[in-house]
Amino acid sequence: MQQAIALAEEAAAEGEIPVGAVVVDRETGEVLGTGRNRREQDASPTAHAEILAIEAAAKKRGSWRLSGCNLYVTLEPCPMCSGAIINARIDRVIFGAYDEKAGAVVSVQQMFQLPYNHRPRVTEGLLEEPCAAVLQSFFEKLRKKM
Repeated sequence: MQQAIALAEEAAAEGEIPVGAVVVDRETGEVLGTGRNRREQDASPTAHAEILAIEAAAKKRGSWRLSGCNLYVTLEPCPMCSGAIINARIDRVIFGAYDEKAGAVVSVQQMFQLPYNHRPRVTEGLLEEPCAAVLQSFFEKLRKKM
């Protein structure tokens, strides 16, 4: 999760909403993919940290199936990212801060509880305070600029 927080801080420094994600092979501990929000930079609504980390991991593994992997992400995944997690067959999602407005794991919706063909296990609130602090600091600075 520390690596995901560092990625979120990089995103914030580039003016992106600070979210970082890391895909790890559970058996070896190898980092297969990382991502940070790049929506503004890429002018893409799908350039979320989780999507970019999943894509990088799939390329490294040479397969869209990421079973045997954990996804660490600083913010609770949205519906789009939750769908990608399901489709990639990621075993476990570990997130830090809750997203009361768009979280699709526990906050607004519980996509992983629906009868899809795959249901990842979830660990909530890992390093919640530092994950939330990166977001809070970013939005405070943004409000001051406005």
